[in-house]
Amino acid sequence: MRGLGLFGGTFNPIHSGHLIVAEDARELLCLEKIIFIPSYIPPHKKQITSSKHRYRMVGLAIKNNPNFEISDIELKRKGRSYTVDTLREFKKRYTDFELYFLMGVDQLLEIETWKTPDEVFRLCKVVVLSRPGYEIKNSRTTRMGGYDLMPIEVTLVDISSTEIKKRVADGRSFRYLVPQDVEEYIRKNRLYVK
Repeated sequence: MRGLGLFGGTFNPIHSGHLIVAEDARELLCLEKIIFIPSYIPPHKKQITSSKHRYRMVGLAIKNNPNFEISDIELKRKGRSYTVDTLREFKKRYTDFELYFLMGVDQLLEIETWKTPDEVFRLCKVVVLSRPGYEIKNSRTTRMGGYDLMPIEVTLVDISSTEIKKRVADGRSFRYLVPQDVEEYIRKNRLYVK
């Protein structure tokens, strides 16, 4: 069965680290494509840039990779973005695909606070991506807290959206931390400025 990677997040803003780990995961897991899913209102975050801007930045960031797509499923649904609701919808739409949900190891630490985490694990294979400061080993499947996980080691790029926003607010360069089109979009729309 063909594999489809689902990569959700606020992408506030999307940066080069997101693109690198998505491409690593696609290659390591032999996935047909990765679909980026910007959230509308994430349950665990407070202040966030408008979904319109975040969606456009993701589109700009992935436009040159034929293996990357973007979905507005959570933006159209509006309200709080719960992973389980998104997975249910993708399960209906992509019946010929095995779903792989990509998450950072830091997100895994919050899994018990998610809406119906047991169902998340029934709907897809949960892939845990390594992050700077967290150590995991590549393995077919491992169990943690009663859940089956697929940990994979991806290229560690220590870039954070928080750092990018801080640099913009302070008037510092953030070139190369985001794709050039995203940098231009942030500047043109005066996002993250004080």
